[in-house]
Order: sequence, then structure tokens, then C-alpha cells
Amino acid sequence: MASTIKLPRSDGSSYMYEFLQSEPLPPAKGKFQSRTAFSAAHVVCNPWADKDPLTHAQIDFQATMAYRHHLWSLGFAVAEAMDTAQRGMGLDYLRAKELIRHSITEAKSVGGQVASGAGTDHLLPRPGLTLEEVEAAYEEQCAYIEGLGGQIILMASRALAACAKGPEDYERVYGKILRQVSQPVILHWLGDMFDPQLAGYWGHKDIDAAMEVCLRIIRDNADKIDGIKISLLDASKEIEMRRRLPEGVRMYTGDDFNYPELIRGDEQGFSHALLGIFSAIGPVASEALHQLDAGNISRYHELMDKTLPLSRHIFQTPTFAYKTGIVFMAYLNGHQSHFRMLGGAEGARSAIHLSDLFVLADQAGLLVDPELAAKRMNLILSLSGME
Repeated sequence: MASTIKLPRSDGSSYMYEFLQSEPLPPAKGKFQSRTAFSAAHVVCNPWADKDPLTHAQIDFQATMAYRHHLWSLGFAVAEAMDTAQRGMGLDYLRAKELIRHSITEAKSVGGQVASGAGTDHLLPRPGLTLEEVEAAYEEQCAYIEGLGGQIILMASRALAACAKGPEDYERVYGKILRQVSQPVILHWLGDMFDPQLAGYWGHKDIDAAMEVCLRIIRDNADKIDGIKISLLDASKEIEMRRRLPEGVRMYTGDDFNYPELIRGDEQGFSHALLGIFSAIGPVASEALHQLDAGNISRYHELMDKTLPLSRHIFQTPTFAYKTGIVFMAYLNGHQSHFRMLGGAEGARSAIHLSDLFVLADQAGLLVDPELAAKRMNLILSLSGME
């Protein structure tokens, strides 16, 4: 069994890293009781497809669905066809539709929960784009998901960000779509650190002013909103907004930098979760959430806090490249046979970054089979010229 591995440093030197002896986690216990926790799941690229990976990369649906079953077995709900699945960043709407259909079918087969992203990504931003076109695009994607019996995550729209002239245009579009949906949706406020094309969303670059617009939309349509996920990487803003939400509307943390404290909560409330990092830290996060259910706060933090350095590393600037680290973790742990991604995104992080990720994953107790992980890490280093 592997006990050490030679890893590179950024100064050109190398060192021997000795694996930690992590305490084995207990078997998965199923769904959580005190929190709803969605894992935004990645997709597995099909390495056998003879297609241009930049424009027509194909999905390995068998491996992709197997990963969703893994997440459901750990107690997580699955957030499908979101930015973690490279939506709009390698995953186009036609393939997103197929992905959503497969996930809803598979979820029903095991009693798993899934919610799917509805956006406007088949409508490209262009001069002269109208609000009517944005509304029609949202309507089409929402109707598709509801037609399959699925729950909607109403994603932020690049097209709306491009053509909206002010807050009133956001209120118009969101109000129209929310009046039409048949079941409460989850809104998603995605910060520009995740997608620069969404800068100034809700009609303001100032976060406080944008929050006022978003809260107004939520209050006006509270019966059609399950909750809102905000991905701003600012715990204080999330807590402020959480305390101002109408009764019955949930806050789903999307803060991959501060999730342990936000999920635990305070004397005035707590956040549920819809996180991309859960796709990488699933086994440890699952046990932590079960400890939270049991009221064992110290054990919850002992487990969850040790995943935080890994998460902050994976989501470091440029934040939108975090998907590379999520897929690398799945590769290290044997959930897929290769380290390939839609659009060639496996090249978005350096070999040094991946080496540091490897160490942080081991320190968090997240390398299921250290020998397999070491073998695969060495393959990546060899391909990177670091033998």
C-alpha cells in the first residue's frame, strides 16, 4: 500500500509526501433530517468520442449517472446541469436537456431528489436582443423540466444581463416566469467571480443594491420560490439576506469558502446548501451533516472544517476553473477512468495546483484508496513532464 509519493513544488524542487492514516468513515446513513443539501454534480466526458473536445465533447452517461447514484447514496440531493456540470462552459443546452432527462429518470428509480437548471443558454447574447426573447427562452427550458416532472433551479441569464437596462427589467422577466411555473423553484444568484458575464446582475454592480432588487422579486413571488442559492463567497452578505427572506423561503448556501459555519447557522437561523464542493467532499460532508442532525456540533465541525482548505484551494482565483479540481477528485477516487473534461477544461489548472490539491484531499480524509490515487497522481505528473 502506498505510504509516500514524490510531489513537485513551484520552485522546481520536489519532496516526499507521507500519507496520513485517516480514520475510516462509517457507512452512509441516507438522507439528512435537519438540512437539505444539494450537490451540484459534474459530468464525465466520454474519452472514446472522436469529436472536437472544444465544441462537441460527448458525455459518458453511464459514468455520469453512476456518480449521481453515489451522491444519492450519501444522502445528497443532486443539482443537475448547473455550472459544476460546465453548463455554458462546455455543456450546451442540447446536451443539458439529455443530461436532465437521464437524471430525473435515475432519481425516480432510487427515490433520489434532483433539481435541474433552467436558463437561457440556447439564446446567445447579441446586439438587439429583447426581453421578450429572454422570457421565451426561460419559458422553453422551464417547460421542459416541468414536463419531465422535475424541480427547477432558475439560473442566472447571460442574455438578460446583456440586454437588461435596469432593475425593472429583471423584475419584469423574473415576475413573468415565476407566475407561470407550477411548483416552487430555487433561484440562483451567481456572482461574477464564477461567471464574469453576469457582472451587474439584478441591475446593480453594488451588492447591497442588487440584493434589494432580488429580495423585492422574492417577496412579490414568495409562493413560487422554494429558496435562493447565492454564490457570492461573502458569508456576511449571505447571512444578511438569509435574515431578510420571507417566511418559508430557504437560503441555500453557495459559499464554497465558508459553508461549515453557514450550514451550522446561528441563533437567528441557518442555511441549507447547494454546493459544487459537495461533489468532491461527499463522504466526509455526509457524515458531518449526519452529526449535525444528531446535535453533535463539535464532531460536525471536526469533519467539515478539515475540508475547508481543500475547498478554498479548488475555488481559488480564477474561481470559474474550480470544475477542474472537482473532476480531478473524482478521477483520483476511481469514479471515472480518466482525467478528461468537456472543452478540454482539464488544462485549466497547473500540475502544481493539482499536486497541492492531492495533499489537501488526503489531509481531509478524502482519498478513498491512497494507492490508486498515488498511481493516478503520478500519471498526471508524468504527462506534465514532472517524472
